[in-house]
Parts: sequence; structure tokens; C-alpha cells
Amino acid sequence: MIEAFFMIFNILISLVFHEGARMMRLHFYAFLITFLVGFSLYFAFRKYSQGPFARRDSFLLVTAAWLSISVFGTLPYILTGAIPDFTDAFFEAVSGFTTTGSSILTDIEALPKSALFWRSMTHWIGGLGIVVMFVALFPSMRMGKIYLFNAEASVVVEEKAFPKIFDVARNLFFIYFILTFSEFLLLVLGGMNWFDSICHSFATVATGGFSTKNSSIGGYSPYIQYVIAIFMILSATNFNIYLLIIRKKFANIFKNEEWKTYLKILFSVVLVVTVVLVVKHVYSLEPAFRYALFNVASLMTATGFATTDYLQWPALAWIMIVFVMMIGASSGSTGGGVKVIRYVILGKKIKASFREILHPNLVSNIKYNGQVVSDDTVFKILVFIILYFIVVLSGMFILMITGVDPVTAFGSALTAMGGMGPGLGLTGPAGNFSMIPVVGKFTLSFLMIIGRLEIFSVLILFTRDFWR
Repeated sequence: MIEAFFMIFNILISLVFHEGARMMRLHFYAFLITFLVGFSLYFAFRKYSQGPFARRDSFLLVTAAWLSISVFGTLPYILTGAIPDFTDAFFEAVSGFTTTGSSILTDIEALPKSALFWRSMTHWIGGLGIVVMFVALFPSMRMGKIYLFNAEASVVVEEKAFPKIFDVARNLFFIYFILTFSEFLLLVLGGMNWFDSICHSFATVATGGFSTKNSSIGGYSPYIQYVIAIFMILSATNFNIYLLIIRKKFANIFKNEEWKTYLKILFSVVLVVTVVLVVKHVYSLEPAFRYALFNVASLMTATGFATTDYLQWPALAWIMIVFVMMIGASSGSTGGGVKVIRYVILGKKIKASFREILHPNLVSNIKYNGQVVSDDTVFKILVFIILYFIVVLSGMFILMITGVDPVTAFGSALTAMGGMGPGLGLTGPAGNFSMIPVVGKFTLSFLMIIGRLEIFSVLILFTRDFWR
């Protein structure tokens, strides 16, 4: 029903841009079908909805929620004829809601404005998470909301800035809205029209990457590129940083190890890429810095916007970009990837292991932001990283079986898991995913959902113990 509510905006956009009564009627049908199904489910099962809500229920519900919103998210595409094929429409919907930004569209600008708006809005809905939004909007529901939140959100080491999960969700929604509105104003001030400003703000703050233009952000002014680059970096920052700002705990912000590591890695890679581009005479200094900042930020934050085909850069430059793709954004943000915090803690564990080898009697505790990290947490992080790349390689193998070349298959699987948008090879920034076979598109759609829900929430459904 929440998804149906957002579909009303498609009707309004269709009206504003004079797309005709037929187009408005088709968007209304998409809204009506979605709402009636949601209302029917609520009405039929309302007497069961107040019971105890267990942890395992949250895994099933969250995964089912992402699958169902993706299925119904195809309706505005299919009914209006913007994307008539279900496989393509499902891929685009999943890519939107999971904020991946990969697309099967070869001519984005040919779509009606209402379809483009829905495409960008799926990012905005998915960025914060439909389940987190549910917790924020319906605090009176008596269920295990902390399980829902953790099953959907990127939580590695819990830092309780607020005691109640409702307070967290409400403040996350507030921060999300402020970032979106601020970027919208700055883009409008930079000369971008209001429609494109809204769509790009939705896509940036959600770290999604869907643009309204075939050239992505490449055709916009340097000012626009800098604004979007800055907001990509802000949106991929752990939202707990903003919660601490609300509570005026500024000292804790500068002690946050993940935040500092995230910025150090990002700007170090930007510096290296800038130097390479200048030394190799690809660009002069300012364009080199701007292109490096934008595209490195886009890939590390898993947004997926592009200003140029970085695969045509010197080898060292695009290798550094692949490097940040494997790292990802901060935990507790709308960004994707493995997440910086996991590498921080794993790095500490490796360092501690070397010390213990040299000093067998030494007992060392791993600390993150002053808190001791349990061995169980470290083990889960290691398992996560191993599983992450096993799933990527499995997806790559399936794509290769369908006839996709190895480079494209690896880049596509990696970008789907990390929610990054463009891949490598034929699915790079100058290409798209239209050439991927049907089986491959469904495989990548599944990888997007697995990656968005941090692997365990989905894969646990395929274990025998879950169903016992």
C-alpha cells in the first residue's frame, strides 16, 4: 500500500507534462492494482498481524517485501508500454529499488516523463528501505521492529545513538529528506530544470544512479558535477554520523574509524587517479580532478552515475576504480558494496594475528571506536566477505554459461552485488544490460536483492534449519 501511494505521483507528473488521459489512466490502473492487492492482504490477515514477531519471521518478510515491491514496481513500465517486456521491467524495477542503477534501456530519453520519474523514485523508496520506512510511518504496530530494521539495514557493529528503533527510523527519514531537498535546491540554482533536479536528487541520495539523460551526468556543467559528487559522498556516509550531529555529540564523530577510513581511501584514490590522468595528458588539472572525484565517488559509493567512459583511461586509473568497487560505501548508509567497516575490522584482526604469532602469550582485543569487537563478530565479517565473493563468482559463472564473456560477466555480477550500476566490458559506463540473456537478467536481479539485504537475510532462507 505504501508503494501504491508513491504511484500516485506518476499520475500527477503525467498530468503536468500533458501526456494525455490514456497515460494517466494506465498509471491509475497500476496504482489501483497495487493498492487493492495490498489492502486485500491486509484485510484478510489483519487479525494475525498483532502476534509475536520472531527474528526468523523478519528475514522471510523483508525478502518477500523486496521481491513483491519489485514485481508490482513493473506495472508502471509494462502498462504504459515504457518497458513492455516483464523480464526487462523486473530487472529495471529491482535495479531501482535496490539502488543498483544498472539499466536495460538503450534510449532513456525516449521514455515518458512519468516513467522516468517512477524510475528515479524507485531509487528514493529503496534507498532508505521500504521496511525502515514502514517502521517510521507505523510506530504503533506491535511487532519485532528491531528485527525488521536489522534484517533490512546495513548494521555491522551496533552503535546506539538513539534508544528506540522508532527514533532511529524517524531521524533517518528526516536526514534522508533534508539531503534530498538540499541537493534539489543546489541543482536548480545551478541551472538544471526542476524535473531533472528532482530525479537526480532521488538517485543521488539513494546512491542509485538512474539519470534522465543518455549521457548520465556527462552533459551537465562542472558545477552540477561537483554538487552531485559531494552529495554522493554525503549519502554514502554512515547515517549514524548525522544522528550524532543531531544529538550534538561532535567528539564521537571525529573518533569514528569507519568515517575517517572511508574518506582517506576515497580521496587517496582520487589523488592517484588525478595524477595519472594529468601525467598521461588525458586532461588538464581541473578536469582531471573533477572526473576523478566524480567517478571514483560514484563507484565507491555504489551510485553508478558517470561523466565519461573511465574504462578508456590508462590502466592504473581504471584498476583503482575497480579497487574501490570492491570496497564499497560506509555501513548504515544507502551505499552498497562490502562496506568499509568490515575491511577496517578485518585489517585489525590481521594485524592482531601477526602480533600473536610473534608473541604467543599475548592476548589482544580488537577495538572499533573504543569498543571491544567480539570474536564472533569478526568471524561473521570474515564469513560475509568470503560469501560475498563466492556469490559474485557464482553469478559470473552462470552468466558465462549463458554466453556472456568473462570480463562482462564478472563486472556485471560484481556491480549487481554491490549495487554500483555500470559494470565492466559491454556493461560498462558506455554500455547497458540489454544484451544480457533472460536467465542472466534474472540472475543479476537476484544478486541485486542479495547484495541489498547483506546476503545473510536472503541466503538463510535456503537453509534447512530456517524451516525447522
